[in-house]
Amino acid sequence: MPLLLASQVPLIHQVRERNIVSKKIIFCYDASLGWKQMERQLTLRSLIIGLAGLLVITASSMYVALRMGALPWPTVFVTVVSMAVLKHCKGSTLHEINVTHTIMSSGAMVAGGLAFTLPGLWILNPSAQVPVISLIAMTIVGTMLGTLFTSLFRKKMIEEEQLPYPMGQAAYNTLQAGMKGGKNAKTLFASLGGSVVFTLLRDVWHKIPAILPIFGGSTLFPPLSMWVSPMAAGIGAIIGPALALVWALGMIVGYFLLTPIGLATGLFPDMAAADLFRSNLGIGLMIGTGLGVFIQAIINLAKKKKHTGKREKLSKASMLSLVAILIFSMIILTLLTEVTIGESVILITGVFATTYLSSMLTGQTGVNPMEIFGILVLLVVQFLFKPTLVPCFTIAAVTAVACGLAGDVMNDLKSGYLLKTNPRAQIVGEGIGGVVGSVVAVFVLLALKQSFGGFGTAQLPAPQATAVSAMIGGLGHMPAFSLGCAIGLVLFLCKVPTATLGLGVYLPPNISSIMGVGAILVALIKHAAKGKYSEEEINDKSNLISSGLLGGEGITGVCIAIISML
Repeated sequence: MPLLLASQVPLIHQVRERNIVSKKIIFCYDASLGWKQMERQLTLRSLIIGLAGLLVITASSMYVALRMGALPWPTVFVTVVSMAVLKHCKGSTLHEINVTHTIMSSGAMVAGGLAFTLPGLWILNPSAQVPVISLIAMTIVGTMLGTLFTSLFRKKMIEEEQLPYPMGQAAYNTLQAGMKGGKNAKTLFASLGGSVVFTLLRDVWHKIPAILPIFGGSTLFPPLSMWVSPMAAGIGAIIGPALALVWALGMIVGYFLLTPIGLATGLFPDMAAADLFRSNLGIGLMIGTGLGVFIQAIINLAKKKKHTGKREKLSKASMLSLVAILIFSMIILTLLTEVTIGESVILITGVFATTYLSSMLTGQTGVNPMEIFGILVLLVVQFLFKPTLVPCFTIAAVTAVACGLAGDVMNDLKSGYLLKTNPRAQIVGEGIGGVVGSVVAVFVLLALKQSFGGFGTAQLPAPQATAVSAMIGGLGHMPAFSLGCAIGLVLFLCKVPTATLGLGVYLPPNISSIMGVGAILVALIKHAAKGKYSEEEINDKSNLISSGLLGGEGITGVCIAIISML
């Protein structure tokens, strides 16, 4: 029985009178579409299969995040697994498979949010004691807030702005090709298979270098290298030349203009000082984008009110649900963790802003710096309240979990939008999976801590959490951060994708360079293919190949993580 919207429940009686209800399909009335077919979507079967896969994906994601300091999107991997399990089951549909992979992937980014922040507490204070119930409470709050806020942002990000969400597109293409077969399936799975073999040669057999050196650096210029990654090249191809080149421009400005000029003029005494300035400038650019979002929202609201005399409101039921979840989150934080009620108010406000930014960046670039968002909300709370060590890491962890889940939710909702899956079914599935994943992630984190004797070691270096622990004392260069905020705000209001630019300034050049190369290569291939194929055929082929590159490395990365964990 598919999940029905609350507004559709009274229509079931009318449907039965028309004698068009079956075990597999329900027809219901939609004001804009008329009578339409609602296929099986969120089912008991999809829930059981999704949660079973979630246990493995969450555990392996925790391990790989702590061990490697990176976390590949599991989206395409869980899509293939869900399709393999359900494709031949009686009455299964694309929508049911889509909801299943939505549930299965939700715990991965929850694990990432915890792994990228919380171990920093034990790196700073190995004897720190935090009750298990507090750890579970903070993780579940992050899950609830991430799911809630992204459900509010879905229409703007996916339907109105049509952001690419490369992993969501890859999942959609995988589902379509896998179910229909034919030439498209051969193209996609040939690309996927090639990416799998390439990743095995690189990461398992070590026949291909992971990083390709391009320039060794000098006293003025930092070294330039490129990440040898089919996944990153595929992301660059999907997001397109415009966004990829803005990203690469950020790298050029940060590393190859600002750094050498600053060193040559004496603005920076050494390369370490230049790196500190650059990284804080990049963070400021991303936060300036967030400020621009709020200012733009106020301007749009004022214009709408001026033209209509009133503003659009959420339904009464939606508003009550929103308020109830926010109040419940504050109560949990106040009663079950060391976060005070004042800190929880600022935390939840910050999570709203950062999940918006996380959704935007994931949509534009396929990259989600969740630990950076955790640091930023923490800095605001520190400025206002001066929390002690455990609340500091609680705040960072809640934010990172919410932002990590936001990226996962939006990727899944993108594939659902393309497939016309009921978003309510996906959001409910994501919420259930996120809560279960929260409990699993906490116990896996504690088990790894016990097994390996702590974090920040050769076995579990936890590099992101180490960076968070270093940032607990505050931003390293406040003038650079403030300058970045001001520039980011102005450029955003001038319609420049500043968050993507800031990501290029902040991230290592080996990531930014491969994104640009992927976008340039696909643009050249499309240009060469003009005249031989129609534009639609060219776009379809390039999207399928790019999705295969993404999915192959993602699948292999998750499998390597599972094997390593075991």
